[in-house]
Amino acid sequence: MTSKQGWSARTFGNEDRLPRVPLPALEESCKRFISWCAPLLTSRELAATETAVNAFLRPHGPGRKLHSALQEYDASDGVHSWLDTFWPYRYLGRRDRIALNANFFFLFADSGEQQLDRAAGLIAAAVDYKLRLDEELVEPVVQRGQPLSMEQNKFLFSSTRIPGREQDTVRTPYSAQWPGPSRARHIVVFFRGNMFRLDVLGGDGQCHNLDELKDGLRAIMDAGEVAAGPGASVGHLTTKARAEWAASREALLACHRGNAAALDDVETALFCVCLEDFAPKDALAACDQLLHGDSGNRWFDKSVSLIVFRDGTAGINVEHCGLDGTTILSFVDALLGAPAPEQSPNPGSRSQDPAAVRPVTFVLDDHLRADVQAAAAAFAAYAAGTATTIVSFDDFGANQAKQLRISPDAFVQMAYQLAHNRAKGFIGATYESIATRQYGWGRTEAMRVVTPEVLAFVATMDDPLVDAVTRRTRFRVAAAKHVQRAKECQAGHAPEQHLWELQLIQRRRGAALGVSEPDLYKTPGWLKMRDDYLSTSSAPSANIAYFGFGSTSSQCIGVAYVLLPDRFNLYLSTPLAVADEMFVFADKLRDAVRELQDLLSAQ
Repeated sequence: MTSKQGWSARTFGNEDRLPRVPLPALEESCKRFISWCAPLLTSRELAATETAVNAFLRPHGPGRKLHSALQEYDASDGVHSWLDTFWPYRYLGRRDRIALNANFFFLFADSGEQQLDRAAGLIAAAVDYKLRLDEELVEPVVQRGQPLSMEQNKFLFSSTRIPGREQDTVRTPYSAQWPGPSRARHIVVFFRGNMFRLDVLGGDGQCHNLDELKDGLRAIMDAGEVAAGPGASVGHLTTKARAEWAASREALLACHRGNAAALDDVETALFCVCLEDFAPKDALAACDQLLHGDSGNRWFDKSVSLIVFRDGTAGINVEHCGLDGTTILSFVDALLGAPAPEQSPNPGSRSQDPAAVRPVTFVLDDHLRADVQAAAAAFAAYAAGTATTIVSFDDFGANQAKQLRISPDAFVQMAYQLAHNRAKGFIGATYESIATRQYGWGRTEAMRVVTPEVLAFVATMDDPLVDAVTRRTRFRVAAAKHVQRAKECQAGHAPEQHLWELQLIQRRRGAALGVSEPDLYKTPGWLKMRDDYLSTSSAPSANIAYFGFGSTSSQCIGVAYVLLPDRFNLYLSTPLAVADEMFVFADKLRDAVRELQDLLSAQ
């Protein structure tokens, strides 16, 4: 199958034809690094940073040696991208908990269905997607006439993060250990902290129909009517810091030989479904439950967990190591883009045995029960230490920004900067995720939002001596600079991940290369540029009500936003200790969006 432009219509048919992720020139990255960090620095801090960068760049200096090693790696056989080692370190190398800290969620738009109908429909749609993916019938996403990399789709089903003492691994199909698509026929369903294996594929390899799936879910809810007792829900352990969870997993395997089979059921399952026995009181409560919820009713290491509440409210929690938001958006759009009956066999279309159900049971000793209880209590306290809120605009969206002749994303990013300055009294380092899947094995690039133009724009907005014409001009100049920088990131011309990977090479191979840690990585520029006060990412889909993730540092506000033609919804998160500042930021953001609309409308 090929398109008119000659691109393959098969899911993975274009991967070898996509351009490689560009490796920036060392001088280019260093120049951009200075430019990107400068607005956050004093003149003395900037001078110290420039001195360290010059030393890094000197002939035969550390930067040259490290970059040369990276060039050699990029040209090696079997290497898809110079980031092949970077991504596993970034995600699998983190040693803190991934629950709330790394996993992200989407709250689906309301369907009007009740719990069993909603859950069965989502299961059927997900299995239908899986079967089409196995046959490479999921067409590649195309952006501006060019297909995007679909490699991340290989992590959607039967993919599970495995904790390690020093670095995690991933158990996934399409790998040397497990070639080709997953042959698993089951999912794992949680209800009241109890775990069950549900076969969703029948003997003929086709999905059970909706009635059969609902019967299976009813059987699970009947069997799990009594909530799991204290210390019995092993899912709590997936909230622990990674090395601690690795030790607990080893203890599980050593405790009883049957635990290996239970873990295998979970780790090979196509995905998880978490049925909740309550209805969230509002959208914010639903978002919070999707982000963390009752950890005994989750397995945070699973790549995909569909969560359905008693009233049919539903969403997804995603483990981030192999999946980015753009891939999950396409998956969710496929799940919700057609009515469930269209994605499921018709009842009675053929005779299949009932969808088989059996409990997934772990044998625990007193030590493990205490471990599970301690993990549950620690995570509940950690979740309680996170403050969240939502901000919704029903009268502003991308269409309004376009009518004002300004990039919608640039508009809202400038509004964030203005609101943050008014809430906290200063401009802080801001991260925005930029997708780069137009490259083979591409994922995202790290964009830093604060520019001199942003500083000038924010300063004029609160200067009573500045007129509206000047404010409007500064706003448009800052927005244009934002668009320019985003394009640079999309083109692979961004410094942070490049310089970060050079730092990691020094840590891995510095002795062999004769390179000690360069002073660049101790400079105010490097440290301040990456110390987020705002961490932002967008998920534009009409099927999504809200998108969210936890904050990334002790002072950071996580800003997850859904910017659609006619609406703009945000989920904000921050540590409880600085919650008041987040709530002020939310109020100031409401004001900023309206004020900036008025400013441009008056032109």
